[in-house]
Amino acid sequence: MGSWNNTNVPGFILMGLADCEEIRRVLFMLFLLTYLITLLGNAGMILIIFLNLQLHTPMYFFLSQLSFLDLSYSTVITPKTLENLLTSNKYISFMGCFTQMYFFVFLGVTEFYLLTSMAYDRYVAICNPLQYPVVMSVRFCCALVTVAYMTGFTNSLVNVLFMNTLHFCSSNVIHHFFCDTTPVLALSCTDTHDTEIMIFILFGFTVMVSLLTISVSYVSILSTILKINSASGKHKAFSTCASHLLGVTIFYSTTIFTYLKPKKSYSLGKDQVASVFYTMMIPMLNPIIYSLRNKEVKNALIRVMQKREGSRQLK
Repeated sequence: MGSWNNTNVPGFILMGLADCEEIRRVLFMLFLLTYLITLLGNAGMILIIFLNLQLHTPMYFFLSQLSFLDLSYSTVITPKTLENLLTSNKYISFMGCFTQMYFFVFLGVTEFYLLTSMAYDRYVAICNPLQYPVVMSVRFCCALVTVAYMTGFTNSLVNVLFMNTLHFCSSNVIHHFFCDTTPVLALSCTDTHDTEIMIFILFGFTVMVSLLTISVSYVSILSTILKINSASGKHKAFSTCASHLLGVTIFYSTTIFTYLKPKKSYSLGKDQVASVFYTMMIPMLNPIIYSLRNKEVKNALIRVMQKREGSRQLK
């Protein structure tokens, strides 16, 4: 990451979500419960998909990858936030801060492209069902996921390299609960114009490509669904997309609100609420959204529980 002698401050102080001790305790319990549900929900989703051969399809392959990303995404942010809420030590080193920022951007960008791949998967399944097994082959699905991870890796590396060129010579207090790009940019005592432009271009390109692909996919899907004669057929086709569409809407709306704007418009209250939503709430909600509206996942969970109960009775 290069040397850290571009700054006169020893590290950063993460000013969290509240100053009041009572409020911090309430937030600690809330975020701890959210994190535990996130771990249980996403790990459970991965395990259920792995154990059931009927779920070894492209859609559930992407869903297991999404659960892995959400699990990792939340783990990058939440443990440090819980520590800051519980203790008076809010210090984070430069290496720790930029490492957290790197993985946060890496996993976030990767999730954008994974959600795009999931939309394409639904497009092929509904609009070209006869060609689905050929088009969405194991090799092609693995290639889509690999491209998503490589794009996230490259995007995050460029982001951190540009951030490393900034000078921090006065305040080292980050008015946020984790090392996000916008509040760290706000601390720089040098011109951040080039860095802001780079971040805007990279993130804007990611959002534009992703949203365009998802929009085209769902316009085609909607057109195909409207041509189905039976009401039950329309409902079945739409139900396979509803969960993904809901997850995309929540994730994209909060991240676009936070990042596609200049650092001067950074608002401590509004941006922190949005950040809590997409760093903690969405990783928790995704397994619930995708499982509650999916009969195959429900049935797979029931089968796993029945097998476990059966094995207990045999003992």
